Amino acid sequence: MSLILNIETSTKNCSVAIAKNGETVLCREIAEEGYSHAEKLHVFIEEIMAEAGVSFTELTAIAVGQGPGSYTGLRIGVSAAKGLCFALDIPLIAIDTLQTLASQAKVADGKIIPMLDARRMEVYSEIFDAQLQVERGIEAEIISEDSFKDISETVYFVGDCAEKGKTVLTKDNFVFLEEIKYPSAREMSKISFDKYQKSDTVDVAYFEPYYLKDFMMTTSSKK
Repeated sequence: MSLILNIETSTKNCSVAIAKNGETVLCREIAEEGYSHAEKLHVFIEEIMAEAGVSFTELTAIAVGQGPGSYTGLRIGVSAAKGLCFALDIPLIAIDTLQTLASQAKVADGKIIPMLDARRMEVYSEIFDAQLQVERGIEAEIISEDSFKDISETVYFVGDCAEKGKTVLTKDNFVFLEEIKYPSAREMSKISFDKYQKSDTVDVAYFEPYYLKDFMMTTSSKK
């Protein structure tokens, strides 16, 4: 039996879930504009463990969203996950934040493109098929009317970029699932269990979040 604590803090959503054999038992989360992760994360962990009736010594692994995303949010989540792994001497599992986000889109066909806001018209994105197989890895890009134009299938966009994305991504086959805004630890349960079974873990001492910071050189203005 595996009991995995899943932590996702890459965005405004501070999210924690306890999972048994890949099934979410309990999830607690809150998305606030002010990024309350520092105040809420450890409280949520304590509360969810108590409510689930699970002791920390029963955990078999900790899974954490590795990014890309908010620098501060990632630091808080990864620091907490690494601290628990050190204290409990259990493995650390790193989960692609964009995969977690894409997992919320339950579609039969087409492409799923999770996008997280970076700044201005810049986003972090990845392309998955309907079975959540990666078709293009994580990129940081400036979205425009030419973005993803070569995809003829229905494209389902998820993430917190709907408002600005809809201004330029206007092809008829583009669909914004606006209700899916942030990654959630609830969706990490199956992914982390699959990785745990394969012993797909990371080195607790040396693991760092995938910040993807300062990715784009801007065009200089005319002199």
